[in-house]
Amino acid sequence: MNVVPFKLQKTPKTQHINPEETASELEAHFDQMALTHDQWRQKNALYYKEQTQLLKHLIPPGLKVLELGCATGDTLAALNPSVGVGVDFSGQMLEKARLKYPHLRFEKMNAETLDLGEETFDVVVLADLVGELRDLWAAFRALRKICHPETRIVISYYNFFWQPALELAQSIGFKRPQYIQNWFTIGDITNLLRLNGFTKVSHGDKLLCPLAVPMIGNLLNRYAAGLPGIHHLNLLQYVVARPGPDFHVQPEPLSTTVLIPAKNERGNIRPAIRRTPKMGPKTEIIFVEGGSEDGTREEILRAMEEEDSPCDIRFVPQTGKGKGDAVMSGFAQATGDVLMILDADLTVMPEDLPRFYMALAEGRGEFINGCRLVYPMEDEAMRHLNLIANKLFGIAFSYVLSQPLKDTLCGTKVLRRSDYNKIHRQRDMFGAKDPFGDFDLLFGASQLGLQIAEMPVRYKARRYGSTQIHRFRHGLMLGKMLWRGYKHFKIDI
Repeated sequence: MNVVPFKLQKTPKTQHINPEETASELEAHFDQMALTHDQWRQKNALYYKEQTQLLKHLIPPGLKVLELGCATGDTLAALNPSVGVGVDFSGQMLEKARLKYPHLRFEKMNAETLDLGEETFDVVVLADLVGELRDLWAAFRALRKICHPETRIVISYYNFFWQPALELAQSIGFKRPQYIQNWFTIGDITNLLRLNGFTKVSHGDKLLCPLAVPMIGNLLNRYAAGLPGIHHLNLLQYVVARPGPDFHVQPEPLSTTVLIPAKNERGNIRPAIRRTPKMGPKTEIIFVEGGSEDGTREEILRAMEEEDSPCDIRFVPQTGKGKGDAVMSGFAQATGDVLMILDADLTVMPEDLPRFYMALAEGRGEFINGCRLVYPMEDEAMRHLNLIANKLFGIAFSYVLSQPLKDTLCGTKVLRRSDYNKIHRQRDMFGAKDPFGDFDLLFGASQLGLQIAEMPVRYKARRYGSTQIHRFRHGLMLGKMLWRGYKHFKIDI
């Protein structure tokens, strides 16, 4: 067994991710992998053969095809396009591709900032790429520029079920090393497509046994892989999508309020102001503070005078206690058409807020809920027990509200002020005070029949202060809220 030595690098723990630094690290990784790319394909020949057959089944020959993450061009060439364009991050990969397939065109660029001018394509292929993109939302957003009404997006990717086996295979040299690995479900991919105006056409799976085991492997892949129930275990999954009916909808010009509850968050006040972008015709930031012991209130007032921001900065003193009370106090003073909650710990990046705004303004959802459980988290961003609890609460609330939710406890929630006012008027309906504000909003949104959409975010570790969550005491409170929601939506209807 020939193991290619490679040391995976971790993204530095910086409060601001430096795109140029991340890009250079990725490029270095893929340039190094270019030296052995063809050997890895040979080593896993069955997998790549099955993947190519799948793509040829989905994509007729003779079309204008763009492949993102084309590597050395083998998959693109196999599709026999009338016009074939390959895009990759690695110059070394593209040098090999141009030598092997001079009749195809290859461009060096990042899929997340794709720019091919006014050119459009019949088919866009992402084969095993989504797991290695830092920002899949941005990549899908960039695809909008190169689609005509009949364009098909074809995505193939590993089944999440295979994560342990593939990580083991990588560690012992049976699978090529990967710099970043996101583990998306078909639902995650479909949701990110929908948030950017694409609609799913079909999805499926194949390849139950990726190893060339004589007789047994062929039997499993040809006959067992398509059986009901068993097919969910297949390694290779795919999604086909196209521009939806509202693909070119223009976002409404909505003013925005960003509410930041801040207790003992002095070190995060100025970063929050500097990093929060203007959204819509006007954006205001409202800090709500009460009971801080580290000078947070004084820092807010100083920052209001000293910081230069495109947003209006306001301060609301909190007379009650808890985040739920802070949300109510701040939203009572809000003037924006859109209301946003941003936790002052900045574990959800302020730079991601425009995505929430666009989802609401384009009509992709009526209540946009942040989701921290799609992308890998930064080290120490969430304790293991908290992660398990978040996933369990997500499953439970999905059942109670009859809408899919992966992360009910993410603090970033966005809705229209008109809808919030309706929710606020019926807050007593659920019979319990919500100390966090999350469940009053989720219950109220569900009661109003609002469409809840989740926006995946990369969850960062806190840089200043300490968490104000008490796992067991607050967990008991959340359990009580869950029971009241269950009683209201499942028993008393």
